Amino acid sequence: MGIGRLEKATQRKKAAVLEYLASVEGKNFMVTQLVSEIASAYYELMALDNQLEIIEQNLELQQNALKMVKLQKEAARATQLAVRRFDADVYKNQSNKFLIEQKIVETENLINFLVGRYPQSIVRNSNAFMETPINSLNIGVPSQLLANRTDIRQAELELAASKLNVKIARSNFYPSFGIRAGIGLEAFNPKFLTSTPESLVYSLVGDVVSPLINRNAIKAAYNTANNQQLQAVFEYERAILNAYMEVANQLSNTDKLNKSFQLKEEQVKALTESIDLSLLLFKSARAEYTEVLLTQRETLDSKIEIIETKRDQLLANVKLYQALGGGWN
Repeated sequence: MGIGRLEKATQRKKAAVLEYLASVEGKNFMVTQLVSEIASAYYELMALDNQLEIIEQNLELQQNALKMVKLQKEAARATQLAVRRFDADVYKNQSNKFLIEQKIVETENLINFLVGRYPQSIVRNSNAFMETPINSLNIGVPSQLLANRTDIRQAELELAASKLNVKIARSNFYPSFGIRAGIGLEAFNPKFLTSTPESLVYSLVGDVVSPLINRNAIKAAYNTANNQQLQAVFEYERAILNAYMEVANQLSNTDKLNKSFQLKEEQVKALTESIDLSLLLFKSARAEYTEVLLTQRETLDSKIEIIETKRDQLLANVKLYQALGGGWN
């Protein structure tokens, strides 16, 4: 009886240790989240700096165009309508400039809050923002990196606490090859997944991956397991599937954003060249003032959009880091 009590006490102690380690993984998760939030805010701040610079450059361009239109009006080659339309665009961008300046203040304060200090200016090199290199990860990442995620490590600790073999569970449920953009669930053992695409509609009610898991197959594979152990196995597979989908989504997002950025570069180049052309044509009475206005607006919009795309590229890398549990360098 004494030996039996000793064994039970040892088992309880082991389970308590595993539960404690699981809570440590929860703390690591919070650290990864915090790092991601700071990085995201920093990239947002640099993007805002670049947008502010573009608006200031555009304001100078618009004010020069406004002077030209006023001279054209004095020479009876333009109307008061044209002058007021150019006035309106200048006022609009002056207003937008203040809005962006406010966003910069708020983003700086957010970063200061996240790092635990009083409001102050954030040191950054926003001039190099558009040249910031984007890591090419569309070729994929090793599926083993999923093991760095705190939810998976926590699920493995729960498996061990339930007296189940973690190595066997890994071989059953881990993807068999690397994660790549555009790859579905072919890497997983098909017997542990449902075959009905209709199950994906469950994503609308919260849990994306639970409907994909074949509970009957798990019960068959773990036929001697009790309900608590089966639930631990189910939670483990769900954690792996969820992690796999998050990483695959971010790889695809990175790939699409890279392609979008390349096209936007060409768009900005073409529109920037068209500004000078529209002004020359307007001066020679071969274009309407509305064409000049439209060209300036489209150019400004395209420059703002490409800055946002660069920001989204960097944020996609942050999200990938987050999806890999902070384990990707």
